[in-house]
This record gives sequence, C-alpha cells and structure tokens, in this order.
Amino acid sequence: MADCLFCGIADGTIKANVIYQDDAVLAFTDIAPKAPVHILIIPRKHIASVLDIEAIDSGVIGRIFEVAGGLAREQGIADRGFRLVVNSGRDAGQTVFHLHYHLLGGRQMTWPPG
Repeated sequence: MADCLFCGIADGTIKANVIYQDDAVLAFTDIAPKAPVHILIIPRKHIASVLDIEAIDSGVIGRIFEVAGGLAREQGIADRGFRLVVNSGRDAGQTVFHLHYHLLGGRQMTWPPG
C-alpha cells in the first residue's frame, strides 16, 4: 500500500532499525519505546488490522509468533517474561493501520494495561 508507513519500512523505502527479517515478517525497534525492549513485528503483506486477517494469512500470523519467541530469547527477556500486544482500531490505540505486534519486556509490566 503506497501510503502505509510500515509497508514503506517493509519494502526498504523508509529507514528503520531492522533487527529481523525474512520473506514474510519484519521486526524493528519502536521509535518511541515504552519498555527497555520494544520491538514491532509486522507481516510484509499489508493487513490493516486483526479484523482483516483471512484464512490465507494463518501462516504469516504463526510466523510472527515464532519470531516473537525467538526475539524474546535473543533480547534476554524470555525467562523473566514479556508482553506481546496487538492493538486493533483507534480506541485501542492503533495509529498505524498495518497489523503489528509490540514485543515489550525488560521491566515489570502492570495490569491492567492502558
């Protein structure tokens, strides 16, 4: 999608601190981190939100969770715990309408969030 920030990052036309990439998924550090570790994990395919996931996307969604687990281990947050968050819609705090997961860790999380 031409006007999507995360599509621009995925295709390399917009710079980001990419820490993982493969054919289906890209992960990069958040520019406004909310925790010592704050990584965004996105599908390369443009999917606007959770509501737009289709059966054909199940492989990439599974891959995102595999990547999240691997990154949690690499970043040293797996043992103490981490949070994987996806916001869907404006009231939930979604500001970029390209499906993305926030991998957060490195500090005590509180509940409820938000």
